[in-house]
Amino acid sequence: MVGRKRVLVIVHTVTYGKRLQEVFSLLESDFRVQVMFTAPPHEFSDGVAQLLRRLGSVHLTWQEAVRMEFDLVLAAGPRGVEEIRGPLITLPHGANYLKRVGPSGKQWVAGLSRRDIVPDGRPLPAAVVLPHEDDAGELARHCPAALPVAVVAGDPAHDRMAISLPQRDAYRRALGLDARERLIGVVSTWGPHSSFGSFETLLPRLLSELNDDSVRVAVLVHPNVWSGHGAWQVRAWLAQCRTRGIAVVPPEADWRTVLIAADGIIGDHGSVTLYGTLTHAPILLAASPEAEINPASPAAALALTAPTLSPAHGLLEQLDYAAAEYRRQDYAAIAARITSEPGRFSRNMRRLMYRVLGLGQPAFPALTRRLPLPPALETWVAREDGDAWHAGESEVPA
Repeated sequence: MVGRKRVLVIVHTVTYGKRLQEVFSLLESDFRVQVMFTAPPHEFSDGVAQLLRRLGSVHLTWQEAVRMEFDLVLAAGPRGVEEIRGPLITLPHGANYLKRVGPSGKQWVAGLSRRDIVPDGRPLPAAVVLPHEDDAGELARHCPAALPVAVVAGDPAHDRMAISLPQRDAYRRALGLDARERLIGVVSTWGPHSSFGSFETLLPRLLSELNDDSVRVAVLVHPNVWSGHGAWQVRAWLAQCRTRGIAVVPPEADWRTVLIAADGIIGDHGSVTLYGTLTHAPILLAASPEAEINPASPAAALALTAPTLSPAHGLLEQLDYAAAEYRRQDYAAIAARITSEPGRFSRNMRRLMYRVLGLGQPAFPALTRRLPLPPALETWVAREDGDAWHAGESEVPA
C-alpha cells in the first residue's frame, strides 16, 4: 500500500510496554498504519524482548530506529526519546503522577518535570497526555512551557477496570476461588521504600498468619523488581510460597483482574494500590513514604484514608478492622481523582493520534474492552515439577 504511515512505539520496560499496548491497540484494523517497536537501553529492560516476541511485532534495534523517520512516536518514559525523529506523544506509565524523585530539597514530580518533557532543551513533544484536568496545574508548576501541548485524555487502566468490575464473579471463578474463599492481594511498587523493600518482615507474617483454609493470597510485585533483581532471584526469595499455596503473579500477567477479584489489599504508594480504590476491597498500607509521594496526588489522599499496617496486631485482625471501617464514598472520591475523563480514554486518545498522523479516524467507535479472564491462581503457584508462569487467556463471556 502506497503512503502507509509509520508509527513507532518505544518500549523502555515491561511496565511501559503494557501501558502502551492500551494505546497502539487503538490503531488496529487500519491498513493505512504500520506499527513498529523499539527498545532503548534501560536498566529495567529485562523482559521487554520477550514481551515484543509475544506481540509478534516488527522490532527495530535502537540503532535502526534512530536512523529512521516516523509519522508518530509513542512513549511512556523520557529516556532517549530526543534521538527519535517524528512527532512524539508522551503518556504516564501508571496512575496519575504519584511520585517525587530526586535528592531531598530538590525533588520533582516524576513525569511532569522539564527533564522528563524537554530534556536538554529539546523541542516540545507533539502532545503530553494527562489523565486528569488537575494535572495541568501540576504541569504549570513544573514545566509551564508544555501547557500548550497538554491533552487531558484519561486513563486506560481505569477505564478497563471500571467496565470490567461487573464481571468480578467471573474473574473469581476463573481464578479458582469459591464463594467462601477470601482473596488478599499483596501489592508492591518498586524501590527501597516499597512494600517489597521490607518484604523480609511481611512475608513471614503472610506465611504464618494467612494460613486459614478460607484465605487465598496473591502477590503482585512491580515488573521493575523482577527486572532489577532477576526473575530467578525474586522466585528464590518467595520460594516458601510453594508450600503455602501463595500465588506470585508474574510481571507479564494482567494484575487488574486479580485486583478486581480481591477481598482485601495490602499495598503501598504505587499505582496498583491506587487502582484498588476502584474496587470495593478495603486497603491496608504496608508502606507509604511521605518523602516519595507527590502531595498533590491521589496517593497522598489514600495515605490519609487507608489504615496503616501495624506490627503489633495480626494480619487477619487488621484486615477485618479495615473492612469494618471501610467507607466506600471515601475511596470513591480518591478513585475519581485518577481521571477526569472516565470511560473516554480510547475515544480521546485515538482522536489525538489520528490528528498527529494527519489522517481521518476509522468509521467505527474506539471501544474499551472488558478484561479477559485470568488463569487459575494455581498457575502462578511455584510447583515441584517446574514453575508455571505463563498461561493463555480467554475472553469474558458476554
